[in-house]
Amino acid sequence: MAEPITAIKRTIKSETELEKEKLNELQSLLVEHGDALEKLLNITGELDRIGAIDGLQAMLDAKEDIAKIGLEQITREPITNLINHGLNLSAIASSISPEVTEKLSNSIKIGMDEAEEQLANDDKVSILSLMKAINDPDINRAMKFGLHFLKGMGKGLK
Repeated sequence: MAEPITAIKRTIKSETELEKEKLNELQSLLVEHGDALEKLLNITGELDRIGAIDGLQAMLDAKEDIAKIGLEQITREPITNLINHGLNLSAIASSISPEVTEKLSNSIKIGMDEAEEQLANDDKVSILSLMKAINDPDINRAMKFGLHFLKGMGKGLK
């Protein structure tokens, strides 16, 4: 029968042995990823040739100044207004059913196409033609939608 283990011996490697192990690991990685490293070095060389590395270094050296300028620009009133408008528009868009927005956007496109076709038509619009147009089911539907939209908007403006 085997003897029980009563003590665990810990082998402590010397600094030279640790360095050799790390060098062997690095050498294995270099062999394994040689193509990728070569591409990376080529890209880095090209970036250095065109001065991009120097530009990045200058940006890193001036990071506090760049951050200060960026914050000053972002906190300007027009930018904060733009951000607030974007948030409000996204809130509106998220509260409307996607089917409704799809139907409305398709209707707008069809309406724009129809209006563009009529641009070449030089006929004047008369009161009588407006009265006849109201009887057109498509025009009547759009007018009804517009009137109800305006009514709802007016309620919201109270």
